[in-house]
Amino acid sequence: MKIASIIGQDPGWLILVKALFVFIVSVLLVLVAIWGERRIVARMQMRLGPNRVGPFGLLQGLADGVKLALKEDLIPAAADKVVFIIAPIISATTAFMAFAVIPMTGEVTLFGEKTAMQLTDLPVGVLYILAIASVGVYGIVLAGWSSGSTYPLLGGLRSSAQVISYEVAMGLSLVAVFIYAGSMSTSEIVEAQQKWWFAVVLFPSFVIYAISMVGETNRAPFDLAEAEGELVGGFHTEYSSLKFALFFLAEYVNIVVVSALATTLFLGGYHALPGLTFTESWLGGWFTLIWFLAKVIGFFFIFVWLRGTLPRLRYDQFMKLGWKVLIPVNLFWILVVATMRVLSLRGASRVSILIFASVVVLIVLAVNIAFDASRKRVIPLSSAEIPKPNFPVPEIPAPRAEVPHV
Repeated sequence: MKIASIIGQDPGWLILVKALFVFIVSVLLVLVAIWGERRIVARMQMRLGPNRVGPFGLLQGLADGVKLALKEDLIPAAADKVVFIIAPIISATTAFMAFAVIPMTGEVTLFGEKTAMQLTDLPVGVLYILAIASVGVYGIVLAGWSSGSTYPLLGGLRSSAQVISYEVAMGLSLVAVFIYAGSMSTSEIVEAQQKWWFAVVLFPSFVIYAISMVGETNRAPFDLAEAEGELVGGFHTEYSSLKFALFFLAEYVNIVVVSALATTLFLGGYHALPGLTFTESWLGGWFTLIWFLAKVIGFFFIFVWLRGTLPRLRYDQFMKLGWKVLIPVNLFWILVVATMRVLSLRGASRVSILIFASVVVLIVLAVNIAFDASRKRVIPLSSAEIPKPNFPVPEIPAPRAEVPHV
């Protein structure tokens, strides 16, 4: 039976229980993510990380939340108070809303009712997630604008340009998934990957999505909306206490959301690894939740790994990557995928499909070689060959001779 028909029969009380379950799981994942990031980065930098509060420092994130809640709440005199308060609420609320259409398990039994750990299954579930993510950006933009300060305003403007750029690339990377799955429903996309994961079949789309989701969540090396080198804390510079904690929570929930979406669209969702599908029936189907969480945690580890190893990009490099590399490559890849899909649906032989794919690869290689050959090589000039400017230039004083000590 399809997941949509199963969850469509859920009584009201079961929907409330599942909503509470999804909220608790997402909050616990955030606490584990905060602890895990600090411990992993500490290992990379040969430190210990949090190890005081709770066993192995596991309660450090909870202690930080209590500390933020007890801090003094300050609002700048020049701030628009209403918008200043609403902005972090928008960011945190929209982050949780995206979980509504993500399937976490297959068919399970909960309190005697057959269901699945998914609140609802929309025919356009993926578009719903992208729309919610777009609304969440308003929290960042409004926070920067309402603070009445220069640096938060610049951080908010950067974030809006950044999200627009990388949401286009992210949305285009999902088009190939829709073509192959024949649906925008998250549960049907998961079911379409029972034989082959889309991370293998649509590997370029998977790579582009992985890059775009890092830019979408303002994480290193793309954390330019809150770059402390030039913008102090960015859009949340003027925030304190619980309002700052909401932004902190929204960032990590968004990381979990994009990781869960990547798991759903490219790594088979809650399905087990190839060859281990027999484990999906363990614990009455609840073992699929463990597979889902393991994949999400794997994606989060990649986020932390990038933060601990890569330096921050310049803003012009970041925008060039989005508009001049990811989007054009995405468009070309969509044309290739659509052509190959049409050929396969019309019963074309595998030989003809392989010939088409080989021709595409040769064209890409030829374009790449021609582009490299057309680039002008910069040859360093000697000081004698540098032309003198036609405007007065002050002379560099000669170094003074050292006086020997007597």
